Amino acid sequence: MPKWVVSAQMGPSGRADRSLAESLRPHLIEACNGRLDGITWFRADWQRGGAATGRGNWKQDDGTARKVIVKVPVGPRELFWTRRLQAGDGSPPDTVAQLLASGLTLGPYDLAWMVIEALPVGPLGLHWEDTHVGRIAEAATRLHAQTRSFEIDPDQVAREDWSLTLDKAMQALKDNALEQTNEWKKLHRRLGKALDSLVARWRKRPLDQWIHGDLHLANALCRSDEADAPVILIDLAEVRPGHWVEDAVYLERQLWSRSQRLALAPVKTMRRARRAAGLGLSDEDHTLADIRRLLMAATAPAFLRTEGHPKHLQACLEQATAAAGRLDVA
Repeated sequence: MPKWVVSAQMGPSGRADRSLAESLRPHLIEACNGRLDGITWFRADWQRGGAATGRGNWKQDDGTARKVIVKVPVGPRELFWTRRLQAGDGSPPDTVAQLLASGLTLGPYDLAWMVIEALPVGPLGLHWEDTHVGRIAEAATRLHAQTRSFEIDPDQVAREDWSLTLDKAMQALKDNALEQTNEWKKLHRRLGKALDSLVARWRKRPLDQWIHGDLHLANALCRSDEADAPVILIDLAEVRPGHWVEDAVYLERQLWSRSQRLALAPVKTMRRARRAAGLGLSDEDHTLADIRRLLMAATAPAFLRTEGHPKHLQACLEQATAAAGRLDVA
């Protein structure tokens, strides 16, 4: 993967400085050969990072206009995979958004950017349907299948320090008045005794596929409002080598505090999708999923700023306790 650096000026509110985006407008229009106009900048509630995102119009060959999304700057991994997963014949790809234009520079600036189709339906997190889990699982499975021929880069494997994260979670219990503190402390003592062996088992998982890495409802959109419309995945900045249960448990984790939405369990649902697609499965998959659940759920107090809602913490405690029981963590 090519390496380059992009950056954005951040305002005091944490949003990308729109004056920077505005200063890039003429360079964007020039880079797109006059096809792009009507750019208006916005920031979604779920958006992370310093990129400026805009809506605009794209002039097609027949003179008609279509709605597009502009992102600048865009990270190297997101641009790399968005380019890589395009359909070879120029038609809209079936798993990611269609890329209409992109580049590594804008005028005199070393800023990567891209213009993609504006997907009219979603994100799916705005309105819940019972089909969401199945359709997102199918989209992730398509991505897993489409990337399986690409060589794995071991340098891009996520390096997670679970010992440090558990220490931060335990410190958070000391520093904050959380509900069920005693239950959390008991859980952390159990996990602390087994942590090394659990992490060792996790790190031995097969790392022979590319995963989305950020599989949540805000990154799932559609080209149609039909009930069975295929999901299109956006925001590929976390694509990396991994195991498919990482995507499945990441999706599941968003639903822990709303158990009624887990009627279709993401791990089981993605497992079925993989079997239908002819992708690899193992008897160890459910154990790996429980290890991942336990590690992520038990360390939730380390991230109180983003995961501090009492209902979510309660659900994490329940998930971690159940997973610890299935794994015989004493």
